[in-house]
Parts: sequence; structure tokens; C-alpha cells
Amino acid sequence: MAAQHKPKLAVWKFASCDGCQLSLLNCEDELLSVAGAVEIAYFPEATRAVQRGPYDLSLVEGSITTPEEIERIRNVRKLSRYLVTIGACATAGGIQALRNFANVEEYIALVYARPDYINTLATSTPIADHVFVDFELRGCPVNQHQLLEVISAFLHGRKPNIPAYSVCLECKRRGTPCVMVADGTPCLGPVTQAGCGAICPAYRRGCYGCFGPMETPNTAALSAWWKSQLGVDDEDLVRAWRGFNAYAEPFRKESEAHEQPAH
Repeated sequence: MAAQHKPKLAVWKFASCDGCQLSLLNCEDELLSVAGAVEIAYFPEATRAVQRGPYDLSLVEGSITTPEEIERIRNVRKLSRYLVTIGACATAGGIQALRNFANVEEYIALVYARPDYINTLATSTPIADHVFVDFELRGCPVNQHQLLEVISAFLHGRKPNIPAYSVCLECKRRGTPCVMVADGTPCLGPVTQAGCGAICPAYRRGCYGCFGPMETPNTAALSAWWKSQLGVDDEDLVRAWRGFNAYAEPFRKESEAHEQPAH
């Protein structure tokens, strides 16, 4: 009997810190099951072995920050039956998207001794701005169990079962009191997608929005509450919305709504 063909899995890195790829490697025992179900054809973080495409499933970490990366992601898309972006960088431009609100040339001049050697774009943008993406998995880094769910879903031809509700529900599930109500601590939990297990509120800290905007977030209402009930000013509101997912559209628009015009 002929051996059954295993789907080819490829994992790609663009501008990022590798944290989301490490989430897959940190799956440990579950990773053995993944390795048994797929053929890991391209994954430089895990192996130097490389097999040529096409690939059945590509996981892409990182944002697009250089002209070369634009051409590279287009080539990855051509080689991939399904393309899934993983993490805040790939889905929203990442923390490096803070450059999108400033003058990148000034940053380059401050950091590099020879700025003329640097060939970069003025913006850091998500993968979906450049190619079609079959699914976006958010997080900074992604939740390893959600990552395994996404891989399993695409291998079995079904839609990934990833929650679209907010972190607040995770707080309720673990019995964590609301830090905004109990302590007066600003928290992005009401507008942030679940997935982290509400780690920060469990330690009496406000959510930082690592998993990006939930489905239909009411960012304006949250900002109004912060201002009227918690005394947060516009400068701090802008800073809060511009975190790991600063360029996700709902967060970006809300930060811009509170940005003071330059004099």
C-alpha cells in the first residue's frame, strides 16, 4: 500500500521577535503529534532541513517593513494553499508599527551610524495589507493551544474555533474581580480579544491589549469611561491604545481621536 501523503507545513518569519514561532516549539508533547500529522517542510527556527514548495499550510510571523519583504510575502502566498498569520506583528503591524505615527527617517538617524545603509519602508504593516490571508491568529505572543487548534482545523478542512469575545469573560471564568471597578485601574480588557487567560488582571494589572481588538469593540465608550471615571487624560489614552496592536484599525482610530494637534 502506498504511503499516505502528509500535508506540508511551512513557518515563515518576517519583522518580528520569533515569540510566536517559539509558542509552537513550546507545545512540547503536542508538537510531536503535529510532527506526526504533517511534514515540516520549512521551519528555520526548528530545523535547517528545507523542502521546496508548494506548501499545504503556511504560518507567517512578522510584519512587512522593507521592499524586499513585500516581494517575499507575495512569493510565499503563491507557494501556499492556505496562509495563516500568527501574532500581533503579522496581524496588526506589531509594536514596530509605532513608526507609522512618526517620521521613520528621524528614528533611523538616531539609531544608526550610517543611515544611508538602511533600506526600509516608512510603515510597518500587517500581512493582510499585501496578500490574501486565510485566517488571522492574534496575540503577543499567540496562545499555543489556539495555534494548535488552527493547525488542526486547516488539516481537517474546518473553521478554527477561536473565541471572538473579550478578555472580560476570561476574568469572570477565573473569578478575577474587575480591576477597573475594584481598583480604578485602566484596563483594555473590555475591547480586547480573549486568548491570554486574563493573566494581567489576575495580578491586579490592567489588560494591555496583547490580543488586539475583539469583535465589534466599543473603544469610544471605554475611553470615555477612563476619562470621566478614572481621570485618564488624552496623552495617556493615546499611549494606552498604541501598544502591541497600535495599528489594528479600531485601536489606531481611537488613539488618533485623542491625539492633540501639533502646534
